[in-house]
Amino acid sequence: MSLPYGLALVVAWLAFAPQAPNTPRAPKIQTKEVEYRQGGTVLKGFIAWDDAVAGKRPGVLVVHEWWGLNDHARNQARRLAEAGYVGFALDMYGAGKVTTHPQDAQAFATEATKDPAVVAARFNAALEELKRDPHVDPARIAAIGYCFGGGVVLNMARSGADLAAVVSFHGSLGTKTPAEPGKVKARVLVLAGGADPFVPPEQVEGFRKEMQAAGARFDIVTYPGAKHGFTNPDAGQYGMAQLAYDAAADRQSWAAMQRLFHEVFGS
Repeated sequence: MSLPYGLALVVAWLAFAPQAPNTPRAPKIQTKEVEYRQGGTVLKGFIAWDDAVAGKRPGVLVVHEWWGLNDHARNQARRLAEAGYVGFALDMYGAGKVTTHPQDAQAFATEATKDPAVVAARFNAALEELKRDPHVDPARIAAIGYCFGGGVVLNMARSGADLAAVVSFHGSLGTKTPAEPGKVKARVLVLAGGADPFVPPEQVEGFRKEMQAAGARFDIVTYPGAKHGFTNPDAGQYGMAQLAYDAAADRQSWAAMQRLFHEVFGS
């Protein structure tokens, strides 16, 4: 029995119509704790990636605030995974040390930075660990840092580290070893709080002049009214009036970082 003419047309169209492409799989964020070493020091990092994404992708190191490798740093690694990267929150203190007390944080940071060679070695140990990850394209690596960590990634850029980009969120901008002309390979993005007493306007201006003299490709964005620690939702819980979370500055600074990554990674 033949089909009615109208129904036959519908059946024919369905048979030959182009099929809709497969819908992308929902994100499947995976995380794991990673133990690695720098010399005789055991370091404990945290890595995050989207298991629903096929193939290798850029990797991004996350250097923690002076509190150590806490939930804030881990959350940034997760956010990077959600954005399509592999995020690796590294450990600059050893043994995953972390604190919520400013005096302890100051002691940890002072101890970790007393030898610049150790700072670079610990950063590079994490860099090599990230490059070995099977989800990472080792030719496409960036680094971001917060507070203490912002100073770390900027100093790595000053030293000529082979990174696509470095981004400092409310990080220290001063240095005893300014960048030499032509030495900075990475694109540099500084995201600063306009009301950050630890990074006053004169420090921002000094950094600008340093980068100009070095011939670096850099940008500085200042968020009016934002205090130190503006990306950390727990910033107000540390008992320091200089610190405060700022949701708008957090959102805008993250978007600025992503724009830079889209530019340097082409994705």
